Amino acid sequence: MAPTLDIITAPALAGLRHGFFTRRGGASSGIFTGLNCGQGSSDQSEAVAVNRARVAEAMGVAVGALVGVYQVHSADVVTVTGPLGAPVRADALVTATPGLVLTVLTADCQPVLFADRAAGVVGAAHAGWRGTRDGVLEATVTAMEALGAKRRRIVAVIGPAISQRAYEVGDAFMEAFVAEDPAAERFFCGGPAGKPMFDLPGYGLARLRAAGVAQAEWTRHCTYADPERFYSYRRTTHRGEADYGRLISAIRL
Repeated sequence: MAPTLDIITAPALAGLRHGFFTRRGGASSGIFTGLNCGQGSSDQSEAVAVNRARVAEAMGVAVGALVGVYQVHSADVVTVTGPLGAPVRADALVTATPGLVLTVLTADCQPVLFADRAAGVVGAAHAGWRGTRDGVLEATVTAMEALGAKRRRIVAVIGPAISQRAYEVGDAFMEAFVAEDPAAERFFCGGPAGKPMFDLPGYGLARLRAAGVAQAEWTRHCTYADPERFYSYRRTTHRGEADYGRLISAIRL
């Protein structure tokens, strides 16, 4: 019997094949137990390949149709018309080509899936604090517009990401962040240890709405708080583990 994958979907993206895949139903073991899709992790490459094949099957394509980039916490976006022949350093992808599955990997950062159904354009972005601050979400919208999308029709959904109650940062982080983006001050609050707590999904939603998209929402799943379903870089760090798995999020026309 084939393993059952646990895939979170969003009503806002109904009608499009998409999913925020959790760690359940994968072939990896040990600290990676589950559906680790991170080819850059220290997991066994054979297990990662099996996991990615299961994702491809769930998305209704051959594994070669899964398209991703070498993520570097940038605001760079790639317009995709076919499989990428070599690794491309970027943090978002857009396409108007049916059959290609745009994918991003995360383990606390925001995976964001975009769609303009009328134009037949989709996008996917990896948005940590740096990429979000530097404009990766807005850049994705702009790249979709270049393919014929209209931002007033674009729907954007943020998948499982670290929530504010788990995201303690230092005073210097907050001060530097607010110096770059003064409007972001409202996304910090005091935590139980007296340190600032950062609302990454709230900040992402605010940036999307300010960009003028038709609809922006968060699935409201916290990666840190649910180890059975999600990988988390921060949780791994707190536990002193050697490495961590990567969740995959995907969308296709």
